[in-house]
Amino acid sequence: MSEFEAEVKKAEKELEQSLVPVVPEERLDDEFLGDLKMQAQEYGQKFQEAADKAKVFAEEKMAWAGDKFKEIQNKDPKEIIEDAKEYARQKPGQTILISAAIGLVIGFLLRRK
Repeated sequence: MSEFEAEVKKAEKELEQSLVPVVPEERLDDEFLGDLKMQAQEYGQKFQEAADKAKVFAEEKMAWAGDKFKEIQNKDPKEIIEDAKEYARQKPGQTILISAAIGLVIGFLLRRK
């Protein structure tokens, strides 16, 4: 046996020792799909929890807005104007931001038509 043939045999033995047994492809697919299904279920559950929290938050804010609307309905318009002026004196920065936001909303609504 030549030196070349000995090296080839040595390389073949090393290759055989380093080979990893192959798992059937369908088993890999099943494991992969199972992992994907578990992740999808986890994300679905997280999404449902977030939706529930958003629903509770929206219900609370709608109830608060309804209460404020009832308060405003029972007030005289002059009293509402005085309250707005007082609020603007106490919090001028917030008043400017609120005015800008209302202006943007009205601008978007008018632009759509």
